[in-house]
Amino acid sequence: MANKIEMRALGKSGIQVSAIGLGCMSMSGLYGKGDDNESIATIHHALDQGINLLDTADVYGFGHNEELVGRAIKDRRDQVVLATKFGNLLSTGGVNGRPEYVIEACDKSLQRLQIDHIDLYYQHRVDDQVPVEETWGALKKLVEQGKVRALGISEAHPETIKRAHKVHPVAAVQTEFSLLYRVEAEETLKTTRALGISFVAYSPLGRSMLTGTVRSADEVKDDRRMDHPRFQGENFAKNMELVARIEAIAKEKGCTPAQLALAWLLAQGKDIIPIPGTKRKSRIDENVGALSVKLSPQDLDRIGAAIPPGAAAGLRYPEKAMKRVYV
Repeated sequence: MANKIEMRALGKSGIQVSAIGLGCMSMSGLYGKGDDNESIATIHHALDQGINLLDTADVYGFGHNEELVGRAIKDRRDQVVLATKFGNLLSTGGVNGRPEYVIEACDKSLQRLQIDHIDLYYQHRVDDQVPVEETWGALKKLVEQGKVRALGISEAHPETIKRAHKVHPVAAVQTEFSLLYRVEAEETLKTTRALGISFVAYSPLGRSMLTGTVRSADEVKDDRRMDHPRFQGENFAKNMELVARIEAIAKEKGCTPAQLALAWLLAQGKDIIPIPGTKRKSRIDENVGALSVKLSPQDLDRIGAAIPPGAAAGLRYPEKAMKRVYV
């Protein structure tokens, strides 16, 4: 039996999701080696705690992540709002938003997930060679066919979001948003709020940096974070100084740095839904605990001032990958 947890509306779709979701990407070996049995147990534990929003993508583990999530939810489909994504081709470093590919990708995701419909289907990256209206025309057909319930878009520029929304209502925009990286997110919020779109915040803990558990860049040398400028050299040292400020406030509030960072994000508005990723049950409990952290307006101002917008050192992706975000 799932525990009670705060629920938030997913745009104007009529779908209700837990205020905190679960990002499943790290379960497929992207941040250190994964263990399928442990990951499935973690997904089950999240559902038991009342988390119903699970986030995956066809590119995570090149299909492995969808297959894993599909196995995990096989007997609990009615408890899950399942989100997946298409169009981000890590194997070639490209993006595919062609209408015929949209249909093909959806069918393959449904097969891997072993489900008959996707609750929230995202365009993972915007294809600058294909008008977004054409991509979303195909997505609209998927909704009409009953294969998809609601549509989202990830790492899209506000103008792109507006164009997509004219073709079919956008239920959610997914973009990186945390105390460390918030400039583009806060600009995007102006558009999502004007249109009644939910904001799903990925990497809300800065890819573990805001948890206070990573003390040395050597700790991430064996996973993809080592390629991220924020974890390199002087950038890492500067960012650790910023995180130390959050650790000090968290200690005062009697919570962990991760809980403080999530509580701050949750307090930015009921339209924001963070999806911290983990492959461990203990982190699920810690993340859910953020919902009990009470922050006054003065607390929020102080936390926001501790890491001002734009203060983090280093790009949030390697330079090549930055060309595929906020498009």
